[in-house]
Amino acid sequence: MMAFVSIFLCYAFLSLWRSSIAIDTLSPNQILRDNGQTLVSIGESFELGFFSPWTSTHRFIGIWFKDVSPQTVVWVANKDSPLSDSSGVFRITATGNVLIFNNRSAVPIWSSNSSMTSYNPVLQLLDSGNLVVKDSRSGTYLWQSFDHPSDTIIPGMKLGLNLQTNQNWYMTSWKSLQDPSSGDFTYSVDVQGLAQLFLRRGSDIVYRSGPWDGIRFGGGPPLQENPVFKPIFVYNSSFIYYAFENNENATISRFVLNQSGLIEHLTWNQRRGEWVVIFTFPTDQCDGYEQCGPNGFCNLDNSLRCKCPAGFIPKVPQDWDNMDCSSGCVRRTPFNCSYDEGFRRFSRVKLPYTSTTLNNMTAKTLFECEEACLRNCSCTAYAKTAVSGCVFWFGDLIDIREYSEGGQDLFVRMSAADLVISYIIWKRTSKRRKDESQKRFQDENPKADEEDVGQLPLYDLDTIVSATDSFSFQNKIGEGGFGVVYKVTSYLIYLLVDINPDVLQGALPTGQAIAVKRLSKDSRQGLNEFKNEVIFISKLQHRNLVRLLGCCVHREERMLVYEYMSKRGLDLYLYNQTRGTSLDWQKRFNIIVGIARGLLYLHRASNFGLARTFGGDQNEESTKRVWNLEEESCLCAGHGSGIRVVTLILLKYAIDGLFSVKSDVFSYGVLILETVSAKKNRGFYHPEHDLNLQGHAWRLWNEGRPIELMDALMETRADTSELLRCIHVGLLCVQKRPEDRPTMPSVVLMLDSENPTLPQPKQPGFYSERYLTETDSSSTGTFRNTYTMMKDVTITTVQGR
Repeated sequence: MMAFVSIFLCYAFLSLWRSSIAIDTLSPNQILRDNGQTLVSIGESFELGFFSPWTSTHRFIGIWFKDVSPQTVVWVANKDSPLSDSSGVFRITATGNVLIFNNRSAVPIWSSNSSMTSYNPVLQLLDSGNLVVKDSRSGTYLWQSFDHPSDTIIPGMKLGLNLQTNQNWYMTSWKSLQDPSSGDFTYSVDVQGLAQLFLRRGSDIVYRSGPWDGIRFGGGPPLQENPVFKPIFVYNSSFIYYAFENNENATISRFVLNQSGLIEHLTWNQRRGEWVVIFTFPTDQCDGYEQCGPNGFCNLDNSLRCKCPAGFIPKVPQDWDNMDCSSGCVRRTPFNCSYDEGFRRFSRVKLPYTSTTLNNMTAKTLFECEEACLRNCSCTAYAKTAVSGCVFWFGDLIDIREYSEGGQDLFVRMSAADLVISYIIWKRTSKRRKDESQKRFQDENPKADEEDVGQLPLYDLDTIVSATDSFSFQNKIGEGGFGVVYKVTSYLIYLLVDINPDVLQGALPTGQAIAVKRLSKDSRQGLNEFKNEVIFISKLQHRNLVRLLGCCVHREERMLVYEYMSKRGLDLYLYNQTRGTSLDWQKRFNIIVGIARGLLYLHRASNFGLARTFGGDQNEESTKRVWNLEEESCLCAGHGSGIRVVTLILLKYAIDGLFSVKSDVFSYGVLILETVSAKKNRGFYHPEHDLNLQGHAWRLWNEGRPIELMDALMETRADTSELLRCIHVGLLCVQKRPEDRPTMPSVVLMLDSENPTLPQPKQPGFYSERYLTETDSSSTGTFRNTYTMMKDVTITTVQGR
């Protein structure tokens, strides 16, 4: 008898102990009643149980934040099937189905209707707020609440589609604060046309987000970086969805579609004990769907909210006079699919919606997008998006708004006549923007010579971004230590060059092309270097120099607009040769001489060389910078029947961290040896020794075999005397001691003279044997090459010479 009592008391104690601690799971033999029993996630972030919203007497199973008061519910199971009293029972079946019963009836009022079954199921509330049914042995999820959102999205939940299972994740508003049943509003991803988010009231569209542009939806004004959350958008063959994740320092946040149809992102302020709205939308009248009718643009900055864009007129003028814009706009001149049609760019807009949008992922550039649209007589507009590639519209353009910042570019098809009118309007706007850029430049450069700067065109950032197709990789033509160079798409050159309206029909001035150099923020080329390059180079006039056409200054962005060298870089021809395509000696000699004359002009005529451009001076003081010994070969372009050479070489000389006229000469000497041999100094390899290129040339010179430096692929034998003279001059230029190197006037004289008397060269700088080791980079996990000096190496304080 005593043993029975002990067992009974022990069982009672265990039952009481179990009911008093937090549990996060339910097994098929357990139930959760509406008597205060709850499930609490293991980290005590979320809680599940029966609740009544506000003053309602109806009972629901829901999940809420554990430590937030007042209670904030993020998910409701039986939102459309409430219990009228506290008789509810919550359980999981032996096969994994989740049920809610009224304990007076055997018929469930709500079921998860899971299509997957298991004979070892367990129900668990995770610390993410996700309620899952999983197989206790394999851990496979059979069902989860995250697949069935109500009015709230929290980190880990999705809005969108699983294209493999047809699972649709969407939000539904509550009817009221007292009633969580399905309300009037839904918020979901629509993949008809472009993937974007739609807020609907019933079947009517209330708000459209616009397509994802890689940063935000619709290209609207960017949400400022915040410490709370980071948006996520996935678009591939399996999934299309929006989600977000909390940042490390964030506590609690949620994304809510409220009963009034407002979408809000909120964060919990623990100190104040309240929810704080980070952003909300729709926020203004232009957010409302199709506010200005077909082809109309909505802009809150205008005195009249709606307007017809350039090339369009009101469809019903008298309605527009009465501020009824619902009829929209029509084209002033209908296009007829003729050769003289083109496109007008509209910037900073939310791209339109239409069910007849088509995507083309094969087209990579704006030019390819334009060509594809022109080939289809029904194509009315196109754009290039980060996610969907080229996008084409057919018919009217619906629900467009303009932003003061952000937005995307839309290219609308127009007749030639309307393009000319648009051009005139654009010129007026462009002049205003140029004036603003001019003022900004002079504000940031108070010591710049106003007359010098005023002669150079200044372009606004939007124009540069559009002309380079948002600095697309396809338009990249080169990269160096100071930045990346982009080619301007030919049909957008009119944005940057002052040309006649006739050009808009497609014909461009012969030879007209443009390159934009975007200075790298990591290059350490600051305002002083930029001012030097703009002010000094804008004055230079030499056939062997790239002409500077303009510049752009916008906050931290600094860009230079140059004429484009259509034949690209010398390295393209020199280091990628095959027999039959190599540069003959005459072209190489012309390049060597042309570069020398360009440098002579920079050093003498302008009192300006690479040294002054990049921070050094004629006293050769150290710039306190360390550069790699790495060449950025000059660019070449057709010039009559010969070769035109760009002499801004920027061969970054510098283990001793200094730019000077003599370091220019050293870099030029390296270039001579590379041009003769078609070998790169950096990474040069020879099977007989471990010398770099100038070391190899020096060895051949001392052994009486300098002719062997010649590129073996040259089809035409070189003039031996010229070849030897160039090698000789190259070795003189790369001598170790700067005072031994010739000046550029002497170099030009030596190259131009047929039988000059030249001094014997001395040992080159940076001449030593080396071996190549591979060391594991602790920061990246990849291998990097390290040259280890082997001859007579000492470590001393580095000083400029």
